[in-house]
Amino acid sequence: MSSFKVDLSTAVVFVAVEPKLKVINRDTGEVAVDRETGVKMMSIGLTVADEGEANLYTVNVPETGVQRGLVPGMPVAVTGLRARDWENTFNGEKRFGIAFRAVAVTPLNPASAPAGEEG
Repeated sequence: MSSFKVDLSTAVVFVAVEPKLKVINRDTGEVAVDRETGVKMMSIGLTVADEGEANLYTVNVPETGVQRGLVPGMPVAVTGLRARDWENTFNGEKRFGIAFRAVAVTPLNPASAPAGEEG
């Protein structure tokens, strides 16, 4: 399926839920890995406010693109955000939605990262 760029040029973005490894199998603890690079994937909850409304999105980001020290309430810059629709059948029930993926999520102001947590 194709993906589409998401324009955040007029939005304000904050961390809502701290980044954590994206687990794809809760029974085994298997972590999602980028198919092309082999890098582990992280999930982060972001609040995106624009044009008078705010929404919470779960965004998947390669571990190498998530700066340490991101905490709820911190304003962030999101690089290369893309949206892709998906559809699957689980136990005979059709499900669908939109998945979000970014190249990187970094503090909007690097000085806002806790001491010793840059990079």
